[in-house]
Amino acid sequence: MRYCESPYFFQRRKTREIVIGDPAQGGVIIGGDHPVVVQSMITCDTMDTAASVQQTLDLVKVGCQIVRITAPTVKDAANLQNIVAGLRQHGVTVPIVADIHFKPEAAMEAVKWVEVIRVNPGNYADTKKFAIKEYSDAQYAEELTRIEEKFTPLVLECKRLKRAIRIGTNHGSLSDRIMNRFGDSPLGMIESALEFAHICRKHDFHNFKFSMKSSNPKVMIECYRLLVARLNELGADWNYPIHLGVTEAGEGEDGRIKSAIGIGSLLCDGLGDTIRVSLTEDSPHEIPVCRDLLSLIPKLSNSVFRLPNSEFPFDPFHFEKRETPEIPLNDNIKCGGEQLIRVVVTRATWDKVAPKVRPKDDVRPEAVYEDLNVFEIDPTQDFEINCDTQLVTVKDGVKLPAITAFRLLAAKLKRLGRNNPILLKDCINFEPVPLAPNIALLQAGVVIGALLADGIGDAILIRGESGAGLSLRLAFNVLQAAGCRSFKTDYVACPSCGRTLFNLQTVTARIKARTEHLKGVKIAIMGCIVNGPGEMADADFGYVGGAPNKINLYVGKQAIKFNIPEAEAVERLVDLIKEHGKWVEPEVVEK
Repeated sequence: MRYCESPYFFQRRKTREIVIGDPAQGGVIIGGDHPVVVQSMITCDTMDTAASVQQTLDLVKVGCQIVRITAPTVKDAANLQNIVAGLRQHGVTVPIVADIHFKPEAAMEAVKWVEVIRVNPGNYADTKKFAIKEYSDAQYAEELTRIEEKFTPLVLECKRLKRAIRIGTNHGSLSDRIMNRFGDSPLGMIESALEFAHICRKHDFHNFKFSMKSSNPKVMIECYRLLVARLNELGADWNYPIHLGVTEAGEGEDGRIKSAIGIGSLLCDGLGDTIRVSLTEDSPHEIPVCRDLLSLIPKLSNSVFRLPNSEFPFDPFHFEKRETPEIPLNDNIKCGGEQLIRVVVTRATWDKVAPKVRPKDDVRPEAVYEDLNVFEIDPTQDFEINCDTQLVTVKDGVKLPAITAFRLLAAKLKRLGRNNPILLKDCINFEPVPLAPNIALLQAGVVIGALLADGIGDAILIRGESGAGLSLRLAFNVLQAAGCRSFKTDYVACPSCGRTLFNLQTVTARIKARTEHLKGVKIAIMGCIVNGPGEMADADFGYVGGAPNKINLYVGKQAIKFNIPEAEAVERLVDLIKEHGKWVEPEVVEK
């Protein structure tokens, strides 16, 4: 199976065009040769017509091309008529997506008023109670018949009204039926989506796209690669567009880096027709990040040098770190083998940050690039290497983007029968003018993150960020976002929407203030139950909106405390962390 023609050459995946609304009246065409479309979601209550209209106008003002609005009930879905009418009064014709979970009847109402219906197969016609049940083939077939009966009316109505559908599976909301047969896996996500796609095709309806979202960038990347490979196997006419996104990415640098890893690496491989960067911030903040990511892709992907080799130096569908021997970087630090992925800095950065590092600091440079015994290789040329214990990297100035160059280096080492540890760099060709911090952050996330997701890399060096302290911090943030190291608390936080039962930005800030010193602890902050228990299954603790002003607390995906008043919930979360032995008191830092 292949998800792209070559891991070394950018060739955008050819997808069929789908129509969102009337292109002559402000609609958009997705797929084909059309540019990647950026979208976002409003966060207010769908029943607040004025706020919904204003938030949509705010998104359109900054360049959002498709706006998603939640419709949790039939009443909410019916109010989409008023929201759309309000937008048209302002002369705005941006396509609207109704976000549907749990209630097919809400979808049947929403389809009257909006251009796209987003359905999540895991909870549109199925249940999710984490029940363990063995299905016989006959029972499984019966379930598929039931799903078809529930989904077909929407397909037929979308076909009649010329609407579009987004079939969007989420890692955290697979049905019990899928979970019991395929597990909580990328394969389960693919099978769940394909069930709904087969129903669409049965009725000759093709105006749909796929999405495969996860809060874990590695899982998200694997899902999309596997989806495209499966679509290729099914036939040339299964070339439906795909929407890219890392769900619950969080806020600030962490949210941007996670999104850069997941979305950026796939864009560099030629995948993606629409994108969303999901931040726990005001929605208009997402659009500039989307634009910056898209502007970076031509520079970070190779569309110039067509290399004869199309062999993958890694398994694209199952993450496995490239096997390397353990070697010393210096007198104190080793890399490769089972060691952590190490952070290397330049001599100039070392001289600035080393005097400020305290003995207990987790963020610290671990080696100096100029002091390393590193073999710098031009992977476009033949080379010889006599042992596996030599650290290698790509030579500066090679006329290839960094992702392509390091993949090619790994492939040539593999062909030589060598498994040398590799030092990754975020850039091998320097800009004449230093990158702006927001661009340097995204570039590091795309390049380093994509390679780490391939399983390549034993140490990293970031030089695109010109600030010494910022470059060091960025290196550790990229490793944490890629799931390679944990030097601080990890947060999974959804971006808010009309279903959210508390102010996510305020509550996230409050939780961080109490817990950000808990290195290695993962906390999920979910506004509602839609993706909560499943999406945060690998989190240690969860803070989930259960009802207005009421919070449920989780350990893993198991609800432990119910209906806690919001005013008490953060401290009760701290108590829960203490009960499970994960709490340490924050260190008092003397000024």
